Amino acid sequence: MESLRLLVLVRDLGSLGRAAEELGIAQPSASKRMSTLERQLGLVLLERTRRGSELTGSGRVVVGWAQRVLDELEGLRTGAEALRAERDAELRVAASMTLAEHFAPVWVGELRRLRPDVYMGLQVSNSEHVVELVTAGEVDLGFIESPSVPKGLSSREVAADRLVVVVSPQHPWARRRRSLRPAELAATPLVVREPGSGTRETVELALAAAGAGSLQPHVELGSSAAVRSAVIAGTGPAIISELAVATDLADGRLVRVLVDGVDFSRTLRAVWPGGHRLLGPAAELLALTTRDGSARNDP
Repeated sequence: MESLRLLVLVRDLGSLGRAAEELGIAQPSASKRMSTLERQLGLVLLERTRRGSELTGSGRVVVGWAQRVLDELEGLRTGAEALRAERDAELRVAASMTLAEHFAPVWVGELRRLRPDVYMGLQVSNSEHVVELVTAGEVDLGFIESPSVPKGLSSREVAADRLVVVVSPQHPWARRRRSLRPAELAATPLVVREPGSGTRETVELALAAAGAGSLQPHVELGSSAAVRSAVIAGTGPAIISELAVATDLADGRLVRVLVDGVDFSRTLRAVWPGGHRLLGPAAELLALTTRDGSARNDP
């Protein structure tokens, strides 16, 4: 990871020497790290000139990926810190996979910045299990991606998401010019999330609303990351959160396939026991997730 940080600093500072100084290492060590990185990737990333070090065309592409990796690592560290505090937490939170991967680290980090005295435990599961934890009083606040709000719970919209159909570049659909028909999609064996996940429920309801029939699972997997990897490997098409595959679509590892007549948009929600007003850290966390910063009980 230090080599990636060094590469990003070269981009920002325009000099390998300045980047080395920023990291507190000698320039020969920095040069050796960059040479090792270039050898590992099989690419020339830097062009050494009298004015300093300039990124090559490949270097400009790789540095963008490196920045994303470093950002994800920071989110991972924040999330892991929350997980370590789970047993003795003052604030108990559960989140479904998509929310835990793409939103919770930011919210947790912001709460910890504002309230460093608060210890928060974060459990990650599918939406169905998150609802069970909230209903049983085992967590103070839950985040789900289910299409509907379970009875007995109050909720608040915290984000919007959209599911997309994706295939590997080698799949016949990747070269298709016309959009898929809903019935054609429903009749195709798909890589899907497990029953109980919000993604699975959203897909099933959307296909039913379009009159397309029932979902045909080919492989069932327990996380968006596993579904993404299976599609890249050529296992089959999948319907997955756009958030989970945005980078893959931009880089060409996956191809999006359009579908006519199916609404795959969804609302991501916070949920808590109905009839209870959130107080203290739970209310503060909810406020951080909403645009207007108010934590109110919605029906």
